Amino acid sequence: MKALTQFFSKHPRLLTWLILALGMVLIILYSSRQVPLSWGQRAALAAITVLLAGGCAWIIHWE
Repeated sequence: MKALTQFFSKHPRLLTWLILALGMVLIILYSSRQVPLSWGQRAALAAITVLLAGGCAWIIHWE
């Protein structure tokens, strides 16, 4: 646990990306539960959402 804390203190963008990606993917999957999508389409939507979260984390940490 200590090593994980040290890793994320050195790389705060990765932690931001992880938290944003998890939250955004959960929201996307919950919001699209009534839409008739195949599992492949849902996986592609989740993958694109993770990339979008990475872009958002990058923008958040601009200085």
